[in-house]
Amino acid sequence: MLPAAHRLTRPAGFTRAVRGGRRSGTRTVVVHLAAPEGPSAAPAEIGLVVSRAVGGAVVRNRVKRRLRHLLRERCAGLPAGAVLVVRALPASAAASYDGLGRDLDTALGRVARPAPAGASA
Repeated sequence: MLPAAHRLTRPAGFTRAVRGGRRSGTRTVVVHLAAPEGPSAAPAEIGLVVSRAVGGAVVRNRVKRRLRHLLRERCAGLPAGAVLVVRALPASAAASYDGLGRDLDTALGRVARPAPAGASA
């Protein structure tokens, strides 16, 4: 379970990350990270999007539980004040816990890197 301080619950936060953040995808997940505009003391907020395309209710809940557990371990590595949205893709239903973790690490590593000079976000 994610700590309450790290849960993203407001729709505006989801919109900010998806429309204004950096995006990276893998076979099982797509992550959107909106970094804070200045120094922030607020904790990073994390939201999940697991649609019906992933599977039935049982499958979606299993994927959400796995992602929440994986993200709980990675909260400390996010910049303070950042907003992270993780969208599960249909392949996440069949992925192992370790495979989901590797894909999540890959995607987070890509969006956490500084943007190349001259690139627009």
